[in-house]
Amino acid sequence: MTLQELISLAERGAVRELDVLSLEGSLYILRAYLPQGVRTLQDAHGKTCSWRSTSELRDYFRDSPTVRMLPCTLSQQVVHDEMCGTRSGPVEPLRIAFSLGSG
Repeated sequence: MTLQELISLAERGAVRELDVLSLEGSLYILRAYLPQGVRTLQDAHGKTCSWRSTSELRDYFRDSPTVRMLPCTLSQQVVHDEMCGTRSGPVEPLRIAFSLGSG
């Protein structure tokens, strides 16, 4: 899904939520939750868009007020629990409310 597709879907009310996924190596990607499933934001060449900081991500959406107003979370895997084995069962990612508007 490209930025233009995301904006179009957001304007039609088809985006339920956005998820900023924090990856190892200080990379962030954006996923959109739609009624038909989850889609990752990609550039015009089909490559997944990534940002080096949340500030850079916010700057990217500076001119997209419809997208900036969508409910959004920041998700990060809790690798410490996986490495140390402090919990039994599946380890869910840490999810906190996040705004694409100004920090």
